[in-house]
Amino acid sequence: MYDGSKIIVGLLVFVGMMTFPFWNNIGKAAYKTPELKLPPKSVATECVEGKEFMREKHMQLLNDWRDEAVRNGERLYVSQANHKQYQISLQNSCMKCHDNKEEFCDKCHNSASVSPYCWDCHIAPPKKGN
Repeated sequence: MYDGSKIIVGLLVFVGMMTFPFWNNIGKAAYKTPELKLPPKSVATECVEGKEFMREKHMQLLNDWRDEAVRNGERLYVSQANHKQYQISLQNSCMKCHDNKEEFCDKCHNSASVSPYCWDCHIAPPKKGN
């Protein structure tokens, strides 16, 4: 083989450089759930759904709420967890307890590198301390 050793070295360097991000990040790339500042017990009664449901499916729930409220005119939501009725409203239901957008919404969304479009239409609550 003509210059076989150079080709093999070149291939090893190429494979090493292409796989470097993977083996360099072993053990570092795990997602860590951020610590969220929850509402005080005096404000919070209970969420519309359970904690695990809200962690996994809150955006789907908000999309369903938008469709029901804006497109169908429905303003009441019946919880699957406790069968209670809640007003379909981001600002009058969710933000009543989770009123610090920076400490609750933004902290988690930034750590997951997502940009929800909630605040394209809704007015963001004022920053605390202003």
